[in-house]
Amino acid sequence: MVGSLHVDANCTTPRFIPVGHPIMTANQSVARHFKNILLEQGGCHATITLNRPDKRNPLDWDTVKELREAVTTLHSVRGLMTVVITGSGDAFSAGGDLEKYISLFQSPIDFKGFMEDFYQLFRAIETSAAVYIAVVNGVGVAGGLEVLLACDIVIAAEDARIGDGHLNFGQLPGAGSSIRLWRSIGAHRAKYLMFTGDLLSAREAERLGLVNEVHPKGALQDAVQRLLAKIHAKSPAGIRGAKHLLNTAIRDDLESGLRKEIDYVLAYATTQPDAQEGLAAFREKRKPRFQE
Repeated sequence: MVGSLHVDANCTTPRFIPVGHPIMTANQSVARHFKNILLEQGGCHATITLNRPDKRNPLDWDTVKELREAVTTLHSVRGLMTVVITGSGDAFSAGGDLEKYISLFQSPIDFKGFMEDFYQLFRAIETSAAVYIAVVNGVGVAGGLEVLLACDIVIAAEDARIGDGHLNFGQLPGAGSSIRLWRSIGAHRAKYLMFTGDLLSAREAERLGLVNEVHPKGALQDAVQRLLAKIHAKSPAGIRGAKHLLNTAIRDDLESGLRKEIDYVLAYATTQPDAQEGLAAFREKRKPRFQE
């Protein structure tokens, strides 16, 4: 677990947030506890922690449902800019609970529901206005890999190990590895990782482009704080727009993506106050004062 994140001056101390709460501002939060995860939110930042360290934070169906509920709840928090997903103990997530797969495999309807919840969880992360940051504090395998692939930025501890690993136990990825992994590191590297089941060191994952930053475990919290400070200093509307444009580019062909970029940026530049504020700040040689 990363620990209590002391976010910048624009954010308050994290507190637990309720599920099923109506639309909230970033300064509102109320106590609510899950069984398998922890959810903390304060100001413009939230942290989701996978919290079954004795089992290396497995992604069973109950946990996936809780994650989906948490992410859906965070969608309703106006002004939220960043969400960290990390693991408690020495693991990020070792993937699915293979013992529970035995019963899931006996019911095609249930197993499809499990995969659908995974799909909806990652779709919610990708379409969220907030920047999702995977802080990989230990092993991240199979479903753990699929979680970090759905996030926007990945920071890893130096001793983290990352890989697909499904075929080591005769399984196939059902939550996006076969689709997102090759887009991240290229087809041949993705095939190699999937076919061999090898785990990468954090440094090797960084070299391949799977991880953005690697830090000694003792320095991980400080690295997260520096990243949050950089993001929180930007225009919230600009962050939302940049994420939307990049995700559109990933999904669309070149021509369609370029046309959508023109339409979006035209609307942003001519109607969004932060766009005008940024230009005014440049002209007046001061820091911009973006809207929250």
